[in-house]
Amino acid sequence: MALMELRSASANVSPSPVAFLGPAGTYTELAALLACPEQPHLHSQGSHPLVPYPTISACLEAVAAGQQQWAVVPVENSVEGGVSMTLDALWQLEGLGIRQALILPIRHALIGRASRLEQIEQVYSHPQALAQCQAWLRSHLPQATLIPTRSTTEELDRLQEQPSAAVIASERAATLYQLPVLACPINDHPDNCTRFWVIGRAPLSRSGQQGETSADPASPGGSHTSLAFSLPHNVPGALLKPLQVFAERGLNMSRIESRPTKKSAGTYVFFVDLENPIGQPYLDAEVVAALESIAETLKLFGSYPVHDLCKQGDLSQVAKALPSEGKARPA
Repeated sequence: MALMELRSASANVSPSPVAFLGPAGTYTELAALLACPEQPHLHSQGSHPLVPYPTISACLEAVAAGQQQWAVVPVENSVEGGVSMTLDALWQLEGLGIRQALILPIRHALIGRASRLEQIEQVYSHPQALAQCQAWLRSHLPQATLIPTRSTTEELDRLQEQPSAAVIASERAATLYQLPVLACPINDHPDNCTRFWVIGRAPLSRSGQQGETSADPASPGGSHTSLAFSLPHNVPGALLKPLQVFAERGLNMSRIESRPTKKSAGTYVFFVDLENPIGQPYLDAEVVAALESIAETLKLFGSYPVHDLCKQGDLSQVAKALPSEGKARPA
């Protein structure tokens, strides 16, 4: 379904605020504008009030504590891989589930007030953005110091008084802050995309009926299921056992990633995304039972639809389709 056809996806739904990694102008804000958690098999266009938070963890903690109903967070970039802060927070917090996934094209711009690139001494941005532009930065700004920030737009206000500084963010951010774009695109890989998850309260619940997993409103069902597990013993073949559960049932993993448990060296949590079989929008209860018999801890984040907006043109075209945006209110 085309982007323009979904314009009124949530017209009859009273939207709840969506928490996102701020300030205004981040890629996560754009994903939040397109999110439609109440009708996850569609996506909306700017119908939800947005609430910026300073970190990804703060967004998810607000939902876990009941302060916000929804949050949009980045989970994986096609160039730099998983977003560790998102994965760690999902493992540590309780009662969170995935409503939908959005994949957005990423087109980085160098924003600043310098008249020449040679005048730039500092470049600020989120660590992922800096890494995604590292070859361009080495080639065009070898003299600049790279300074990581909590988001791509956190330091844009600095540019008003510091002409020797520049920020890597989106062209949309430059427009919102009324700042010049010095170069665009500067990302090293033109097909750069980031996947975002729309997170809500209440984890997946299992009924065990008809061989399927039932879900509360936090798990709408869809093409993918996400889960995470830790293993009781670090022994040869320990990881093979849960992977055999997937292989024997013909379940394809679209992603597997490990994160430290933070308990002791050499112990890990494994995050897995599964492609649900056609006609089965939830993970089979027998699969869940098999995993529970193997894992030390198993967390089901839910089954959900995925909206790939990379197939609908670049980020500027996606942004142009949005209605006029008001300012997000602070958390």
